[in-house]
Amino acid sequence: MAGDQTQSAVKKIIRKIGQECAAQGQAVSETLVASVVKTVVLDPRNDFNVDQILAEKDVQNLIQLCVTRLLDTTNPSLSTIKMQVYFDMNYANRAELLSQQHRVQEERLAPVVRDITDSRPRVQEEMENVYRKIISYVLLSTGLGSPTDIQVVREVTAALQSVFSLTEMITFISLSKKNKEQQLKNLAMLVTGIRLYNKECKKGGSSIADLPAILNEAIPSATRAVDEDLNTCHMLAHRYTALLESMQEDPHRYAHLSSFKLKEALFGVRQYEAFLCILLSDAITSAQEVEKMNVQFAATMEQLKNTIQNRVSVDTKVVFPLFVALSNFWTSFQDEMLLLSFLTNMTKDLQKFLEIQSQLFPEEVLTSLLEGVTVKSDEERIRETMGTRVNVSDFKNQEWLFPETTDNFDQLLIQYHGFCAYAIGVKGLTLPGNPAIGILKHKERCYVFSSKEAAYIFAQDPDKFIQLNVEKAKEHAELIQLLELHHQFEYLAPYAQARNKDKYLMKPTTKCDGSTQTDTHILPPTIVTSYEWNEWELRRKAIKLANLRRKLTRAAQTDLSHMRRENSTQVYLPKDVSTQTKRDSSSSVPRPQIYLEGLRGGSSTTTHMVKVDLTRAVDET
Repeated sequence: MAGDQTQSAVKKIIRKIGQECAAQGQAVSETLVASVVKTVVLDPRNDFNVDQILAEKDVQNLIQLCVTRLLDTTNPSLSTIKMQVYFDMNYANRAELLSQQHRVQEERLAPVVRDITDSRPRVQEEMENVYRKIISYVLLSTGLGSPTDIQVVREVTAALQSVFSLTEMITFISLSKKNKEQQLKNLAMLVTGIRLYNKECKKGGSSIADLPAILNEAIPSATRAVDEDLNTCHMLAHRYTALLESMQEDPHRYAHLSSFKLKEALFGVRQYEAFLCILLSDAITSAQEVEKMNVQFAATMEQLKNTIQNRVSVDTKVVFPLFVALSNFWTSFQDEMLLLSFLTNMTKDLQKFLEIQSQLFPEEVLTSLLEGVTVKSDEERIRETMGTRVNVSDFKNQEWLFPETTDNFDQLLIQYHGFCAYAIGVKGLTLPGNPAIGILKHKERCYVFSSKEAAYIFAQDPDKFIQLNVEKAKEHAELIQLLELHHQFEYLAPYAQARNKDKYLMKPTTKCDGSTQTDTHILPPTIVTSYEWNEWELRRKAIKLANLRRKLTRAAQTDLSHMRRENSTQVYLPKDVSTQTKRDSSSSVPRPQIYLEGLRGGSSTTTHMVKVDLTRAVDET
């Protein structure tokens, strides 16, 4: 019950902040408001303690601070937080984005599929109607041409009839729902493969865009655009870093310049740089996938041409898999087009979060401030420290990792996004760390440094500097995501709980990821393999053990045991069995009676024989 009240109080505060911002003409999302509330509560300058009770006045103060911060359009920190919220809410990796797109497409096609699979046509007209629906499904599922284009519909119809004629509808109707859905997918792939082959042979497919050519041109262009933005971002970060270092060395020279806002601007540029690196990596991956698919698609098409050539008929077992392969490659091309569009839109949308940089620190102002200041790039800073490394013998209780002594050195998970662990908390700078100096492994976490001196100072008391970095992240909440410090702030998800009508209690919500693993059999197996539940099996084994063929059985009977033992035998009674045969029948025919006369001869020299047949006719018997 307390948890429900807490959630209700938090939503009430967020809703109130959103309403006040909307009243002043600034529409904000609840996610952004929640992030700003966390930022304000974490900032030690606001004196909010999540372990103590907050009075109504404190809650109103919290709301007012959040509204003021959300309406401040010149705040680089707010711009960075907005950018982080936007990226978290909209970015998805390749697998997630494609999975979501395929799920949306299946939901869009579900009514059409259901209409086809649930239909039970009985007459010819109804079957033709279902066949037309299958054509519509093929068109919608492949996305190759408009369903309103007559030429496209005719082309799809011809391709479908070549592999699935109207006479086969009777067999299709008799299939189960699952098999119907699978056959619809197979037909769509076959039709797509046939249309792609016809396009290659200049016999159709005029409405099909040349996706490989489009991708070969668009992906390098998108990659160059991201790379250019990344170079601009690097230049800004290097100039801000050089200016901050110069301000720390000579504070009087830049008395009119706010180092706090300059640090916020630096953190925003570094966050923008991190997001651009993610998008650039995705663009490079897309380029590699497209290059590989181009080779495979061309090889499959050439194999299909050699298989078909000008033959009148071709074995379906040979040609159908090639059509399906072409369809799968084309679907992958369509996926890459979707990914490219997503990356391009993300790049454009991220640019608007950096517009405040040019307003606060115009190019002319930066150029004048940097007169006489050496601007070093991240690569130059790393090259300057390539010849130095930590002496392990100077540290007895610290573990240092080096490339020659550590497997998978380049794959180690470095804390603080690879920035110097010392410079963040002490100087408030995001300097690139050089792993060649040595990676400090402290409490199963790895830290890098921008110089040997920074590494030595940090290694003397790592926990102290780690806490300094946490305090710096409280002042600049955008560092929590930039430096990947979520594990440090898991307990600081504040919420309001109604103690009474005048007060709210702010308590930390403790969260942790836990997992347990147990063996399948904790104790040693105690299965008795010789156990038998069947009594007759036990008797069989007993007889086998007794081996009566080689034993002599003796028996004795006394007067006391006479007639004491009861024996019983169970037998099956004889069963009366009878069979029925066919009916006996008989027939009687007259006996033949044939007489021959004149066989002995007579007075004449010539013998004359007379044959007399006295057998009675059958019908007279």
